[in-house]
Order: sequence, then C-alpha cells, then structure tokens
Amino acid sequence: MYCIITTACSTRDEAGKIAGALLEERLAACVQIKEVESFYKWDNEIHHEEEYVLSIKTIDANYDKIRERVLELHSYEVPELIKIGIEDGLDEYLSWINANTEEKS
Repeated sequence: MYCIITTACSTRDEAGKIAGALLEERLAACVQIKEVESFYKWDNEIHHEEEYVLSIKTIDANYDKIRERVLELHSYEVPELIKIGIEDGLDEYLSWINANTEEKS
C-alpha cells in the first residue's frame, strides 16, 4: 500500500522542481533530496557525476501519476524511476503518508 519511489537529477533545481510538483499535486507526502556521487555506464562510456537523488514517500496507487509527472519534468533521456514497496513501518507515519496523499474533494 505504501512505497518509496526514487529518481535522480543532475541539478538541485530540477530535483526541487520535481519535488515541489509532486507535493503540490498531493502525489507525495514527503520528498527527500540527497546529493550523491554517481558512477554509471551510458552509451558505452563510464560517467562520474554529481547527482541529486529524490526519495519520494507515497502510496502505491500514485505510482502511475508520479511516473507521468517525472517523465514530463525530467531532463534525462532515461531517468531512474524505481518503486520500492514498504513492508512495514510506524503506523502513525504510514497514516501521515496516507493523509497527505489522498485526494481532497
């Protein structure tokens, strides 16, 4: 029912733009942004760059909408988009996620 979705951006501004949109649209209850050092292979070349990883706390039902928004807002040709299920957690925290991601009429 609950999950963490991750993506990574090349700039802090882009990461903030995605985080803000997901929160504003109630698709996420919380988005953490962490600066990381990434090593990866792209077009048969090894790259080493600074990136900003977003950890998006949400409900499973929002994955498709989040995927859509990330693809609209992201500059990468193939952005990271990984959904990790939350098996268990503090009931109060999970309730908070739910309360901040449900649609309000």
